[in-house]
Amino acid sequence: QVQLVESGGGLVQPGGSLRLSCAASGSIFDINYMGWYRQTPGKERELVAQIISGGSPDYADFVKGRFTIARDNGKKMVFLQMNKVKPEDTAVYYCNAKVSTYRSKWNYLDYWGQGTQVTVSS
Repeated sequence: QVQLVESGGGLVQPGGSLRLSCAASGSIFDINYMGWYRQTPGKERELVAQIISGGSPDYADFVKGRFTIARDNGKKMVFLQMNKVKPEDTAVYYCNAKVSTYRSKWNYLDYWGQGTQVTVSS
């Protein structure tokens, strides 16, 4: 089984910085996509940033110039560096990955982490 575990959420003041981490574990053969999404109560989950293997990072307009996504392929991790945060960035942040396993090397399935709360407030 594949698991994604996020960490690094918490309370941060407006204008501050926070770094989220997501670690994938299990019988993983390949990860061809990793991304960060966020959700607030009553709203749909929305894309924040994503990175496809061999491709360039892609960002939602509302975080461009402030957030940076990065992968560590060797450690099967993805990070989200959040700078100049705003109160409207308050949300539960979820890690997403498309993963194949040694049991099914060419079949990529969608996995989600449990989410980590980010609260931006003074």
